[in-house]
Amino acid sequence: MTQMNLVQAINSGLRGALQEDENVLLIGEDVGVLGGVFRVTQGLQEQFGADRVLDTPLSETGILGTAIGMALHGLRPISEIQFADFIYPGFDQLVNEAAKYRYRTAGEFHVPMVVRTPYGGGIRGGQYHSQSPEALFIHTPGLKVVCPSNPYDAKGLLLEAIRDEDPVIFFEPKRVYRAVKMDVPETPYTLPLGRAKVVRPGEQVTCVAWGAMLYEAFTAAEEVARQGVDVEVIDLRTLWPLDVETILSSVRKTGRVVFVHEAPRTCGFGSELVALITERAFLHLEAPPLRVTGWDTPFPLTHEREYLPLAHRIAPALLETARY
Repeated sequence: MTQMNLVQAINSGLRGALQEDENVLLIGEDVGVLGGVFRVTQGLQEQFGADRVLDTPLSETGILGTAIGMALHGLRPISEIQFADFIYPGFDQLVNEAAKYRYRTAGEFHVPMVVRTPYGGGIRGGQYHSQSPEALFIHTPGLKVVCPSNPYDAKGLLLEAIRDEDPVIFFEPKRVYRAVKMDVPETPYTLPLGRAKVVRPGEQVTCVAWGAMLYEAFTAAEEVARQGVDVEVIDLRTLWPLDVETILSSVRKTGRVVFVHEAPRTCGFGSELVALITERAFLHLEAPPLRVTGWDTPFPLTHEREYLPLAHRIAPALLETARY
């Protein structure tokens, strides 16, 4: 075991994948010589060469289209999009091409590719470097969507995503890149996709979050515990496929649930989660499900803390739900 932050854990996972399978390669803007805008791929081109860690022109459409072609011909490309906000020029490649190949060919062709991208706020990036577009991809059949919150999960989920036969969008919470350290094995290991994790057991309220917001949810849960409210916190880890049963099991126990995400409120993934819980656990609910989210505005630069659903906004929602 070695103490690693999120950047180091993902770098370790990528290094292990490149060593393990000669068909794995990295592709993206500045992933080679520079080592990525956040230095996540630092040192990999030196070790594996420019034919496996490829710097590309500034073209998200080109990066993703090239990766699809590589995947269809037996390679396992890992594309980096520098910020999730920049993924939109390549959106058509993902939702109309990568996501559809298995279906349109009746399973004859697969697209085993991973798209890594930093997402979310917390680093004063403003409106073009702080977005959380996960719901757009969850809405697209054929794509898998992963969002780890910590270094250990990030490495294990990344290696599992690389081995998966379907395209995986791998959102990395950049606010956490260097903020959290934990023990991570240096050797490769995998964690299954589609499994959530209860990170704080509780009896009175369920709180579901992912990525950087998990830490805000946990902090809020600790705060309301001092006021006598026992909160169970769930880290989704994989947003799609969704571990519905872990959420349902918790809600059936607590009767109350709060969902937290930093994407805008309207049509965010929290809306779908509320619908699922209402459909499948309505008779167990003792209070209306609540959402604590970003606002329906472009992400602001100077009012970042007011936009993000931080602990000071989550705690009142937990108390309101507990006392309903």
